Parts: sequence; C-alpha cells; structure tokens
Amino acid sequence: MRRRGADFRRPVRRRVQDVAWWTLCSVVALLFIYILVTTTKGSNTTSTTSMPPFSLRNFRNERIMESLNITEEMLSPDSVARQLNDQISLAKAFVVIAKESNNLQLALSLTSQIQNLQILLSNAATRRAPLTIMESEKAIHDMASLLYQAQQLHYDSAGMIMRQKAKIESLEEQMNYVNEKSSKYGQVAAEEVPKSLYCLGVKLTSKWLNNFDLQNKLMDKLQSDMKLRDNNLYHFCVFSDNILATSVAINSTAQNSKNPDRIVFHIVTDEISYAVMKAWFALNDFRGVTVEVQKYEDFDWLNASYAPVLKQLQDSEIQSYYFRGSKDDGSTPIKFRNPKYLSMLNHLRFYIPEVFPDLKRVVFLDDDVVVQKDLSKLFSIDLNENVNGAVETCMETFHRYHKYLNYSHPLIRAHFDPDACGWAFGMNVFDLVQWRKMNVTGIYHYWQEKNVDRTLWKLGTLPPGLLTFYGLTEPLDPSWHVLGFGYTSVDPVLIEKGAVLHFNGNSKPWLKIGMEKYKPLWEKYMDYSHPLLQQCNFH
Repeated sequence: MRRRGADFRRPVRRRVQDVAWWTLCSVVALLFIYILVTTTKGSNTTSTTSMPPFSLRNFRNERIMESLNITEEMLSPDSVARQLNDQISLAKAFVVIAKESNNLQLALSLTSQIQNLQILLSNAATRRAPLTIMESEKAIHDMASLLYQAQQLHYDSAGMIMRQKAKIESLEEQMNYVNEKSSKYGQVAAEEVPKSLYCLGVKLTSKWLNNFDLQNKLMDKLQSDMKLRDNNLYHFCVFSDNILATSVAINSTAQNSKNPDRIVFHIVTDEISYAVMKAWFALNDFRGVTVEVQKYEDFDWLNASYAPVLKQLQDSEIQSYYFRGSKDDGSTPIKFRNPKYLSMLNHLRFYIPEVFPDLKRVVFLDDDVVVQKDLSKLFSIDLNENVNGAVETCMETFHRYHKYLNYSHPLIRAHFDPDACGWAFGMNVFDLVQWRKMNVTGIYHYWQEKNVDRTLWKLGTLPPGLLTFYGLTEPLDPSWHVLGFGYTSVDPVLIEKGAVLHFNGNSKPWLKIGMEKYKPLWEKYMDYSHPLLQQCNFH
C-alpha cells in the first residue's frame, strides 16, 4: 500500500498530555468549591456569634410587649389568657347596657363571672405559669353562655351605640339646664345689694342729713375749687351708685399716682345715692385727690326729647322685657335682660361732653376696676385725631364685631366690617374736643333710634359703643386695661404688668360670689378699720 504524504497524515494522539490537563482542571475546581464552602460556613458562624438574625426586630417586639404588658403566652394562637381577657372586655360592656335596660339579674351574673375570670388570670400570673384549657374550660363555657344570652337580648354593638348616643344627648340636655339655672342664680346674686353695703348707705345718708356743717363745708370747697375746670390737671369720671366700688377705684388711683394732688375725680350718681356719695367723700381724704359728686337728675338737658335712650328706658315694654322677659320665647340669655341696662348711669358715657362742658380730655373708669399704676401718661397719649382710646379685645374670635351685632340686618351689614376688632369699656381715654367736633353723641342717637325694636343688638352699652366709635378708636397698649377678673382666670404676667384691672363679669369682689383668688387685689385698697365699715360688718 502506498503511504500518504506528510501533509495528509493523521496527527499522532497525545493521550498522556490530555489526561494530565483534565486532572489539573478538576483539582482546581474542587479547591475553589472547598474554599467557597469554608468561607460561607465561617461567615455564618461569625454572624451567628456576633448578631443573631432578626435580633433588632426581636428586641423591638420585646419592648412593645413589655410596654403593653403582653406575654408570649398571650401571643400564642392557643392562648387561654387572651380569650379570657376578650370575654371580660365584652362582658363589661354588656354589664353597662344590662343596667341601663334594668336587667339587673343579667348584670349581676356577668359581674360575678367577670370576677371569676379575673381570679383565674390572677392565679396564673402569681404562679408564673400559663393557664391551661382544663382548668379554665368551665369558666370560659359559663361566660360564653352569658354573652350569648346577652346577644339574644339584642345587646349588640349597634344597640350599644344607639343607647350611648341617647345617653349623651340626655346628659347634654341636663348640662344645658344646669348651666341656665346657674347663670340665672349667678345673675340674681350679682344684682343683690349686700346687707353691709345697704347698712353703709343708711348710716352715711343719716350722717349727711343731720350734719349741716359737713354739707356747707363741702359745698363751699367745691364752689371755690377751680380744679374742676382746669384742663392742666388729670380728670377722671365714674358713673356709679356703688359707694364701695367707687371708693376703691378712687383710692387705688390715688395710692399709685405720682401726683395725687393733680387728680380730679368727677362722680355722677343718682338721686338715691347722692347723699351717700357726698357724705363719704366729705368724710374721707384720698391723698389730696379732688372729688366732685353730681346726680344726673340735675342735668336739665337730659330729657326724653334730647336723649332717645331715656325715652326707651321709660317705655313699659322695654321695662317688661328687662325685668320679666315677657314677649320672649326664652331663647334670649338672661344676661341680655339685665335690669342694670335700664339705669341711665350706664348710658351717661355717651354724654360725657355735655356732662363736663369745660373739659378737653377725660379718662373714663368703670366702678369695678382697681388701678395699680400711675395713669398720668394717659393724658399725653396721642390719639391721632380719634375720639376714643381703648384696649382692643380681638385676640380671640369672640370679640369681633359679628359677635355683638346682628349682621342679618341690612343696616349693620352695609356699614360695618364683621371682622372688625372689638374693644372694651372700663378704661377709656376720651378726647372731648374731637368728640364735639365730630358730633359723636349725634351718631349714638342715630343708632339708638334705629334699634328701638332691638333688632340691631340686644346687650347693654358695648354694641352701641362699637357702632358709635367705629373708625374713631385708637388702640392702646393692652397693659393699660386687663379684663376678666370677674369671670375667668387671668395670666399672672398680665396682672403684674396691668395698669387697670377690671372685674367685669358677675363675680364682683365685694360680693360673696367673687373669685377668691382675685379679691386681695381689690381688698388691699379697702380700709376695713374704718369705723363705719366696722359698724356694718365689712370684713
């Protein structure tokens, strides 16, 4: 046979080299697998030793369980303790409903069974071992029977909700009734004259009528006293028939004044209290303060043809409304029918320029105030051509105009911003020159005539004041006039900074219903050692 050429011959097989190559690859592969397995085991061991899997979650769960007083046994799907607690919660709700339904027997049975279950839970907690089904099976069965019985009596969730809703409505009605009664009794108590104050009035009247020397002395002094018309002095006015309150207002002003001899107080009262006021201020001295006493019955210009409010106050229908609430369906709160609003003394604040024709600026004070700072700076405050300087009270929504006035009336709606800021009577600076120039009293008369039927406002003198001085009021720093001492709690910081503290509200400091924590602020200016006060048992 002829042999092939060299180029076409089959290569010789290298069996030994191939075997060696494959053996080497296998060894490398096995070595890689070995290293991988070893590393994995080492890391698992390390992680297991250093930080167990899910340890953070377990830690958090333990904290939650501890805060909720939950045990591992209660988290078990077969927990007996959890089943008992669920039954107790449901049974307590059914006890309430059963009592309301007058089913006292069922309520007693449920209460007794609740106690049995609570004893079982208490015993298990004491011995630190979970409850078993065997020891609690009878109790669970008995409670389940009672709960089923309650459900058959329609003590279900829907019924429970309806009953609770009815109960809440009933309690609300009772609360409204009690609040209304409380308001009425509080109003009655506030309107009563304490016996001691009545006694003081009688004694002072007797002293004034029987002591002609005292009358002549006071009359001569006032007739020759040019201070009453001197506009370089500090003029204050108070319209009141309460001798005690007026005396404290004047005494506190005098005690805290740097120049009490420059202060003039103009008091206007009524015929009944006139002699009382004259006698008291003639007998007592207030650090040199000049005190003038007048009665509004002596003002010839104050008549029904000039002052519409006087005509309204004399109207029998108005008097019936305030005193008896007739022609009223009972929807008007009692505070809107306070007879004090029938007193002309309450409306004289709108006639100050007529009462004091020679004065240019006065500070008006209510009689239920205490002054604890010097007020002389009020007479140099720039009112920016406004008439009334007052502290605004609109820090809360309640003191906006829409809370005082009837904005369903077209006249109110057309002329006044409902969100305008309210302010307070009680301490006001009045520029009487601007008052006369702008005929502010005429504005007051206009709105009084429009409100004959009480459709614009109902309550007192503040609403007509808001209308009269609308756009004519200069806001003062709140520290000049702090309110609320007769009905609410006041921030101690405001009390410390306040110049005039106002006991507005029914809880006046001279009454038994006064707020005890604020009475000392007022009583510090009362001289209880005065012979007349001791005779009338003031203490």
